[in-house]
Amino acid sequence: MGLLLNRNPAGAGRPGPAAPTASAAPATPTTPVAPGSPTTPVASAASTGHGSPDPSPWVQRWSHLIGPGARVLDVACGSGRHVRWFAGRGCAVTALDRDAQALASLRDLAEVVVADIENRAWPLPGRRFDAVIVTNYLWRPLWPTLLDSLANDGVLVVETFSAGNASVGRPSNPQFLLRHGELLELAAGLRIVAFEEGFLQAPERFVQRLVAVRAGAGDVARADDADDAGGVAAVVAVADVGAVGAVGAVGAVGVVSDVADMPAGRAATAGAPPAPRRYPLQPAAASDGPLKSSDKEDSR
Repeated sequence: MGLLLNRNPAGAGRPGPAAPTASAAPATPTTPVAPGSPTTPVASAASTGHGSPDPSPWVQRWSHLIGPGARVLDVACGSGRHVRWFAGRGCAVTALDRDAQALASLRDLAEVVVADIENRAWPLPGRRFDAVIVTNYLWRPLWPTLLDSLANDGVLVVETFSAGNASVGRPSNPQFLLRHGELLELAAGLRIVAFEEGFLQAPERFVQRLVAVRAGAGDVARADDADDAGGVAAVVAVADVGAVGAVGAVGAVGVVSDVADMPAGRAATAGAPPAPRRYPLQPAAASDGPLKSSDKEDSR
């Protein structure tokens, strides 16, 4: 997954280019665009996209919870790597981003909605989705809306940057970095299926990632499906051993607390705060078992 740089220092939820950019022009009314129709831009801003064209391994790992025909919302989708992934799996995808140019190539695959969701009204009021996908994007005021967009039995899949990332690059602004365990707080009220917090390589980054389900009639069945597919209904990899107590308070979550104390990886300069410890998350193919924290991976 490519590392995104801060494209809007004034408050964009998804990081963008390192160089400061001008504020986006005022948006015109939002217009959803059905597959096969031309897009109508309602806001303009430069976008680097999500870097890698490949779907996130985390998203791939839990895609078995989202069946063919599911209504999938990809929030701040960029150039659409996950739009393509779920469209290829037979899902009805809604691609949401403020960059009309990035969305242009997706109009034959998905419903395209071009909107500035940080400064304008939510463009999909009353819509409910069987899955909401959020990667490399954090805009805290939007969270209640995202949760409200989940249908009963809807699956929330999130992966984005977390505390410690400033030690390796951007984003470095705390506004764009999750606090330790914050995804669990934001998803309060949902059934937690999986959660990880730790360090990934290539590119180096600190992340949190979560899968959760809105309780409904199919909730128990989904948990069984996760087990059958090599997952588990409640997995937590804790990147900060000090956070184990807090995480343990979450009802349906099991805590993996035997995380090794990894070296910081680079010497701290005199007078500077020590670099955050790196707890590497083990990269794995989507068909493998659940991801685990590992003390064997080179932390450099």
